[in-house]
Amino acid sequence: MERISPTNNAVSTGSLIIHSAPSALRTHIDWAIKDILGTSVQIQWRPQPNFVGTYRTEITWRDLAGKAAKLCSALSSWHYLRFEIFEATNNEGELFRFLPELGILRNQTDGAGNILLTDSVVVNALNNSFEEDELRDAINRILGKPWEEVLEPLRAIDQREMAPLQAI
Repeated sequence: MERISPTNNAVSTGSLIIHSAPSALRTHIDWAIKDILGTSVQIQWRPQPNFVGTYRTEITWRDLAGKAAKLCSALSSWHYLRFEIFEATNNEGELFRFLPELGILRNQTDGAGNILLTDSVVVNALNNSFEEDELRDAINRILGKPWEEVLEPLRAIDQREMAPLQAI
């Protein structure tokens, strides 16, 4: 009889982007990340021009699934961070976004990175929305629009830095 390995041994790929972190927390963040991902992780901080005195970094990994949730849990305890984490295994994934003013948003994704909504989430939005605008706002929140409005300008910084390099 063939043994079936448990799903928690699935290998995943992931990325963590910390868009802004106060300088004073960088060493503590480094320790937390290395505790979860291992000491071989190289963390290089760059200034964050949109928030004076803060820094940003990006890390990728390949390891057992579940690292994204652990990273999100550890990093969200520092209120001043803005970050997003994506982890993918086979044809599914998880996307975590954190902002101090909005908290954590966790979404399941498909193999193409599309956010998946369960029927219970949609039914809940329908049951708690009495007008079209309320339903639209509820769906936008479930999909992460308030998080995206804050994070997109921070992502654009990396794109502006890459443009001159691509032109060379």
